[in-house]
Amino acid sequence: MKQTHAVGIDLGTTYSCIASLNEHGQPVTIPNQEGELSTPSAVFFDGDQPIVGTEAIRNAIASPDRVVQHAKRYMGNAQKFWRIGDMRYSPVHISGLILRKLISAAQDQIGEIHNAVITVPAQFSDSQRHATLLAGHAAGLERIEMINEPVAAALCHVLGNEGLAFTELAIDQQLLVYDLGGGTLDLAIVKYKTNEVRVVASDGDLELGGLDFTKVLVDAAAEKFIADFREDPRSNRSSLQFLTLEAEQAKRSLSVRPRAAVTVQHEGHRKTYQIEQTEFETLSRKLIQRSEEITRRILKDNKFGWAHIDVVLTTGGASRMPMIKESLKKLSGRTLNSSLSPDQSIAHGAAYYAGMLLSNDQYARTVFNSTASSRLAKVKQHSVNARALGILIRAENGQRVPHYLIEANTPLPTAKTHVFGTVVADQNRVHVRIVESGAGSDRPPSVLGDCEIKDLPRNLPEGTEIEVTISYDHQARVHVSAREPVSGCKAEVEIIRQQNLNAQLEQQPGPENDDALDLHSIAGDNLPVDNLKEVAGRKNMPRPSATSSQTHEKSNPSQRGILNSSQPPEFDARAVISGAKPAAASKKAEESTTNKNPGRKSAPEPSRSTQKTAGRPARKTDPNEAEFWDLVDGNE
Repeated sequence: MKQTHAVGIDLGTTYSCIASLNEHGQPVTIPNQEGELSTPSAVFFDGDQPIVGTEAIRNAIASPDRVVQHAKRYMGNAQKFWRIGDMRYSPVHISGLILRKLISAAQDQIGEIHNAVITVPAQFSDSQRHATLLAGHAAGLERIEMINEPVAAALCHVLGNEGLAFTELAIDQQLLVYDLGGGTLDLAIVKYKTNEVRVVASDGDLELGGLDFTKVLVDAAAEKFIADFREDPRSNRSSLQFLTLEAEQAKRSLSVRPRAAVTVQHEGHRKTYQIEQTEFETLSRKLIQRSEEITRRILKDNKFGWAHIDVVLTTGGASRMPMIKESLKKLSGRTLNSSLSPDQSIAHGAAYYAGMLLSNDQYARTVFNSTASSRLAKVKQHSVNARALGILIRAENGQRVPHYLIEANTPLPTAKTHVFGTVVADQNRVHVRIVESGAGSDRPPSVLGDCEIKDLPRNLPEGTEIEVTISYDHQARVHVSAREPVSGCKAEVEIIRQQNLNAQLEQQPGPENDDALDLHSIAGDNLPVDNLKEVAGRKNMPRPSATSSQTHEKSNPSQRGILNSSQPPEFDARAVISGAKPAAASKKAEESTTNKNPGRKSAPEPSRSTQKTAGRPARKTDPNEAEFWDLVDGNE
C-alpha cells in the first residue's frame, strides 16, 4: 500500500498555498514550480493554454481580457463567467486550474496526491462549499475535506508551527481568531483544552479583505490623476490593471514605511503620486469601522466580553497593516499574538487537520512516525455553522419568508426535524425550498435550492404527517431527508440548485409557484413565522444523526465526474487542466446549441460604469454588469 500524505490547501482570493506534514508531524509549505511558497490566484490564457500564478499577473496589463483574478469572490454564483475567446469559464473552472497548479507542484516533490483538506471562509454558504468541492474534483482530487479558515489558524496555533513535540500549548485558552485575507474577513471564538479545539462562534464578511484596501489606494491615485489630466485611468482595463498592481505594492510598502509611491499611466500621461500612511488610514476608515463592527458583534451576539478572551490571534496577509493592528489593540486592550505566518498558517492548519483525519483512519498508511501519529489521533476539533438553516414558508400576507430550524453557531454536525402535513389527499410528493441566512446578520438570506420529496405512499389522507429533516454535516454541507412515520417510508430527496438564488425571496405568490411549500405545519395553517412549531407532544422525538445514512443530492459531490453537469458545453475542464488543448467550439456549433434551446438568451453586454466608494461596492442586480472588480477580474 502506498503511503498517504497529509495535504492542506489554502485556496485564497489573491494567493493560494499548499502544505503537507512530514514524518515528524511538522507542516512544510511546498513551493510551486517557480520556487514560490505562495501562488497568485490568477490565470492567464495564452491562446487556449492556461498559465497560473505570477506569469498570469505579469500579463494582466498587456492582456487584461485574457487574465482572470479573484475567482473565489464569485464561488457559488452560477451566473458568473469569464469569456476568453470562444470559451466560457466559471469560478469553479478557474479555481480548479489554480488547485491543479498547486497539486502538480506538490506531486513532483512528495508523490501522488489523491486526498486533501481545502480551507474555506467560515461564512461560505452551502453553494460556495459545493463549488469548492467541484473545483477540487476538477483538479483531480478523489476525496476532499473542508475546514473553516479560522479553525485551521487555531489548529496551527495550538499545535505549534515547529511541530507537535515542542510547541503544543500546555494550558487551556480561549482565542479570538482574526483572519483578514485578500478577499474575506473571518473571525472565530475558539476554546482550546488538551486534545480539543472547539469553535464557539464565528462571524465575518465575504466582501471585506485586502482587495478593498487596495481599491482605496486605486481611487485615491485615480482622483489625483483626474485633477491633473481630466482623464480617468479606471475607464481602461490596461490602465486600471497597471494602477491596481501599483496600489497593491504601495499597500504593502505602507505596512512598513510612512509613505509609498503610486504611478499612474493612461492616455499617454504618466505621473507618480506619494501616498502618506496617515492619508491611507483616513481613506480606509469605513473599512476599519466595518471590521470593528464585526469584531464587536461576534462578542456581543455570543455574550462574551474581552475579559473572556485570553489571546487575540491574527493571520491573513492583510492583517499586517498597522491600522488593522492598532484597531484590534484599541478594541481588545491587549497585545496581539502575531506569531502565525500570515501567508502560510491557514495551509499549515489544514495539513494538521488532514493528519488528524489520516491518523484516525485505520486503513491509511501514512508517512508519520508513531509519536506523531499517536499525537495527531488524540486531537479533536469541533466547529459550528456560521449560517442559520431552514425553509421558506408563506406568511399571513402571502409572501415567502425564511423559517430557520437550525440557528447559526450550532455545534456540528447537527440535524433538525419538523413535522408538516400534506395539503391534499393522495399527495405523492412535496416541494420544500431550503434557505440559509446571509453571511452576517446584516446580509439577506440565500435560497439554496428546491428539494423534491418524491414517492410518498399511495392514498395518504390530507394532513398526513411528513417529517422533514434538514442537517449540516461536519463540513457545514447541507443534507435533506423526509419520512412518513406511519409507513416508515423514506422519500427520495434531491436538492435542485437555483441559477438565481436570492431572486426567489422577492418572488410573489401566484399560480406558477403555488407549490413552493406543498405542506402545512401540523400546528395549524397560515401561521406567522414565529408561531410555526413542531407537533405538540413530540418534543422528545429522536433527532436523526447528521452523520447517519441519508439520501443525498442526486449529483453526489464525492463522484469525480460531477463537474460535467455544471460545465458549459464548449469547455472541457479535464483537457485544460491536464494541459491538453481542448477542442474550440466554433460559432456555428454555438449557434446550433442555441437553436436547440430557443429559450436560451445570450448574456447581455456588460456596462462599463464604475462606482467610487470606499470598499467593495454593492452588487448590481445584473451579475454580469461590470464594476471596479469586474474590470480588474476580467469579467465578461
